[in-house]
Amino acid sequence: MLKLPIPVCLIVGTRPEAIKMAPVIQAFQRSPLFETQIVLTGQHREMVDQVMNFFELSPQHDLAIMQPKQSLTDITCWALRGLEELFQKLQPRMVLVQGDTTTAFAAALAAFYQKIPVGHVEAGLRTENVFNPYPEEANRRLVSQITQLHFAPTSLSVENLQKSGVLGEIHQTGNTVIDALLTVANRQPACEIPGLNWSKYRTILATVHRRENWGQPIEDIAQGFLKVLNQFEDTALLLPLHRNPTVREPLTAILGDHPRVFLTEPLDYTELVGAMQRCYLLLTDSGGIQEEAPSLGKPVLVLRETTERPEAVMAGTAKLIGTNPDRILQEAGTLLSDASAYQTMANAVSPFGDGLASERIVQIVERYLNA
Repeated sequence: MLKLPIPVCLIVGTRPEAIKMAPVIQAFQRSPLFETQIVLTGQHREMVDQVMNFFELSPQHDLAIMQPKQSLTDITCWALRGLEELFQKLQPRMVLVQGDTTTAFAAALAAFYQKIPVGHVEAGLRTENVFNPYPEEANRRLVSQITQLHFAPTSLSVENLQKSGVLGEIHQTGNTVIDALLTVANRQPACEIPGLNWSKYRTILATVHRRENWGQPIEDIAQGFLKVLNQFEDTALLLPLHRNPTVREPLTAILGDHPRVFLTEPLDYTELVGAMQRCYLLLTDSGGIQEEAPSLGKPVLVLRETTERPEAVMAGTAKLIGTNPDRILQEAGTLLSDASAYQTMANAVSPFGDGLASERIVQIVERYLNA
């Protein structure tokens, strides 16, 4: 038998990881069997701190690797080195990583080098295009090769892992983002945007940030937004801007002067959930929003050429539309002018879980570690 409590490390680097790992961390903290160590790499900074504060989580370790203009190589090397030293010191019996960030890849590799079992939260997502999304598709595939416990959110994710011939146990758990979302949404969080009257406009909530959309695709997306606003005068656009100037500058240049465009700093997670609850529909290249919005009954138009979450498309809660301005106008226009088309998407059933994924993950780890 293992000596109790059993040390486990849960790794967080970016805001999406913090959101999706927060309910997992809380579930481990509730179990007397585990000594839960929260480790931040610092790949993102303020946005992660907001999430941790909301969920009342205090990390025990912070590598603080974030630097101006950091490259993927920088993030990987700094995280790998820092985590190597930390794992040697803490000797965890398992390391849990989430999703497909560079932090998740580096943490899994660092654990593998120390022969520590890896648990992969949100395992099995695939687009079958290693450069789209980049670098996420490669990251999650690489993590899968050295994972002992795969926590797959859906049956399709399970199938993807089985087809890949991965080692380790595969478990369908649901997606932990639903656990987090329902916790926040039940509190009916506010979202006060200066100048935006939620009752006056049908507000489109948009998020744009992915690397594969940098450059001309971002400009095309912005032009598509303008076409929608110009055709539907009862609409407004709420667009929280990513902090990266490569994303921020072209969106500001094209959209900044429009009277019904509201460009803001990144919303904290509670504000984002409040905005999703109040908006009419969403246009996004985010992966997480494809999972979250359907649970709130909001249609999602995905501004990408591929998605690793085809379950949303198959369920009818999301539609993949790319970045062409005319296509954006066509698809958004349909939802804004055809009530039946809107209700079909809004009432489709979310395929991503029931809010109990985190509890399942803890139970699986308990069994695996013979606790």
